[in-house]
Amino acid sequence: MPALCATQITSWGVIYYAFPVLSTRITADTGWSPAATTAAFSGALLVSALAGVPIGRILDRRGPRAVMTTGSVLAVLSLLIIAWAPGLATFVAGWLLAGTAMAATFYHPAFAALTRWWGDDRVRALTVVTLAGGLASTVFAPLTAALAEHHSWRTTYIVLAVVLGVVTVPAHALALRAPWPPAPAPAEHLLVPAPPVARSRPFLLLAAALTLSGFAMYAVVIGLVPLLMERGASTTEAAWALGLGGAGQTLGRTLYATLARRTSVTARTAGLIAAGGATTAALALIPGPLPFLVLLAVLAGTVRGNLTLLQATAVTDRWGTAHYGRLSALLTAPASLAAALAPFAGAALAGPLGGYPGLFLLLAALALSAALLSLGTGGQDGHFACGHPGTASRARRFWRRVP
Repeated sequence: MPALCATQITSWGVIYYAFPVLSTRITADTGWSPAATTAAFSGALLVSALAGVPIGRILDRRGPRAVMTTGSVLAVLSLLIIAWAPGLATFVAGWLLAGTAMAATFYHPAFAALTRWWGDDRVRALTVVTLAGGLASTVFAPLTAALAEHHSWRTTYIVLAVVLGVVTVPAHALALRAPWPPAPAPAEHLLVPAPPVARSRPFLLLAAALTLSGFAMYAVVIGLVPLLMERGASTTEAAWALGLGGAGQTLGRTLYATLARRTSVTARTAGLIAAGGATTAALALIPGPLPFLVLLAVLAGTVRGNLTLLQATAVTDRWGTAHYGRLSALLTAPASLAAALAPFAGAALAGPLGGYPGLFLLLAALALSAALLSLGTGGQDGHFACGHPGTASRARRFWRRVP
């Protein structure tokens, strides 16, 4: 657990959150356009989404140690390529390699490890690790900025690559040595093989709901600063609002376990996605004052924190822990693709929609549509997935009806 906490903070902080801090310096130094450098970063997110599926299969069979150790090595190598890149093509290649490293080191493999090792106590374990991951920007954004004040962006990336290697490679290689438990028997936990689950109506509806919700959520994160600036906030005030939204995200994750105990999986999914749409609509419709808009940003962050854990437990809450790595990767791949496209799509749509308030109204509508889709994702409220006595026959009848 401590190893995964440390590696999630470092991996997210170095590979993901350092780029927004350094991007303007990269374009100023190289002459590459902001669109081109951001496209390289988005390409990494796309590769990460696509690579997650085969990596999920390996996780199910062999566990996280080899996957996450190899991913850490690839991450270090990719950052060194990015730092050295003499031209844009090499820079893009480095980021595409970093995308594979993201798939092997970010939340997905960590969630697979925690789900199998912690079993029934997985929600607490997932909460702890995501709380740690939430500190990545808090630690590494200012650290990256401090390094960039005294060194070039290339030297900064080299220093960060060394930090990444020193922290994550030995931690993954030495701390993830526990025996990998066998997957639970399908007869007890899944009741049907994995492929029919992945083609079932509840699974496809859940994937669609998480994709729409994820697109809206990431577009809101990227669009919050320009929205608040349109409302009259300064750049510094808008940045503080975004940062406080991150604090709300951490708070939200501490509340998820209680929420999970008191709600059904279907109600929880629909309620949280709808709450995200409601906070987005409020940001679009309420012009001020600024302190109230900051409060809305914190509330939106609280919902986002819960949505992270909702996605992490979506498979196990409905279909058990067997084939978690593969099913989770299939479920999150389209949402990850949407998240990668959200920054570009949001900026492109803001103009035709008359500004960021119009964009936020559209994003709220997408989130509310996702909430409606999620009402059909629970099977029989997901209870049969947990192997409760007396539910096996109902589950078999349900799956015989699945197209």
